[in-house]
Amino acid sequence: MKPFVLLATRAEDAPADEEYALFLRATGLDERDLVRVRLEAGPMPELDLDDLSGIFVGGGPFNASDPPERKSDVQRRVEAEFARLLDDVVARDFPFLGACYGIGTLGAHQGAAIDRTYSEPISVVTVQMTSEGATDPLLAGVPERFEAFVGHKEAISALPPHATLLARSEGAPVQMFRVGRNVYATQFHPELDLPGIETRIHAYADYGYFAPDELDLVLAAVRRVPVMHPGRMLQNFVELYAR
Repeated sequence: MKPFVLLATRAEDAPADEEYALFLRATGLDERDLVRVRLEAGPMPELDLDDLSGIFVGGGPFNASDPPERKSDVQRRVEAEFARLLDDVVARDFPFLGACYGIGTLGAHQGAAIDRTYSEPISVVTVQMTSEGATDPLLAGVPERFEAFVGHKEAISALPPHATLLARSEGAPVQMFRVGRNVYATQFHPELDLPGIETRIHAYADYGYFAPDELDLVLAAVRRVPVMHPGRMLQNFVELYAR
């Protein structure tokens, strides 16, 4: 089998390593078949799509809606690298699944409106599929209403006409969309389980997602209801595209 690639941007080792472990567990892949590239550590290598089965993008600290003067040199480099990669991915309709930061990269590339209107605090939300989502093969076996972990400062407020909306939530009009047949992005985190999000909450306690004295409230918010179904779409992605 040709490998999949996880493009990651987390600078902190503990959440970065746990993110990789979560993707490995949710996909059922081993480290030979899911190659991690930490983009915050250095330039994106040349990726020959003919040598890959598909691409995953994890979450991260960057926001597409940040003013240019507030973006670090690393963020600007990563955004430019993603723009070049997505030129090829979208043109070839190559299997791609971006989670959280991935929805910002794909959305920005495709001309979506991205701003702070529909930010969501770290929590569990109910995601509702659209009619298109209910018949999409990536969501096979996932209930039309399901719980998912979220936590983001920005979100897509309007999709371009050529994109297909697959899911929404009460607090965010775009929780998942598709371009073409094989290029996907989610606002929620399909890879996360409860220990994983608890690790991230502690790791990013000083990053402005919540006030320092709200730590216990945030932990309670992610424990309020089980999250059982989003990981299925990662299994589906591998089953659909492994080659």
